[in-house]
Amino acid sequence: MDKLDLAKTNKTYYKAGTEPELVGFGEAPYLTIAGQGDPNGERFAQAAAALYAAAYGAKALGKAQGTDFTVPKLEGLWWMDSGKPALEVPRQEWHWKLLIRMPDFVTGALAAEAKEKTALKKKELADDIAHMAYEAMAEGLSVQMLHVGPYETEPETVERMHAYMEARGLVQNGLHHEIYLTDPRKTPPSGWKTILRFPVEQRDLS
Repeated sequence: MDKLDLAKTNKTYYKAGTEPELVGFGEAPYLTIAGQGDPNGERFAQAAAALYAAAYGAKALGKAQGTDFTVPKLEGLWWMDSGKPALEVPRQEWHWKLLIRMPDFVTGALAAEAKEKTALKKKELADDIAHMAYEAMAEGLSVQMLHVGPYETEPETVERMHAYMEARGLVQNGLHHEIYLTDPRKTPPSGWKTILRFPVEQRDLS
């Protein structure tokens, strides 16, 4: 049985350079879970664990039907109610939505079955799994760039992305999006690799 690897079939989505670039993405399905608080806290860790458990549950069901796939990288959407930069507000005020992209053959029905079966197996994660969603997202035109290093130094990369956008008359029209290419538990902070992405549109000059 062939195993689908979205990182290989969607290279633009899972690969970015160390300079800002303009890219475009169509609609894709995701398993998602939303929350608020410090990303180093227990709430965040529990949500990520639940999301991965459900994703592997979907993988098992797909494999049983003859459509195996590699579970993709964890992603996150981030925002603040105040609209201020994240590092200017307490971490407890950070809002996040964690995502794991699914292949097109993982339908809503299959995702629901995966949630149900995973909740029965992982009772300690059942509450988080119950709040998980299967949804489609289409960011469209976006600016992205690879950030190398700890998350605390992301503002330097974001500043370069904003300069790129300003020079081309682009403005952000979606949430701050991150794709975590490395496992921070296994890699020192200096080697962390994160794709930063902003959906954009042309500035309205009227």
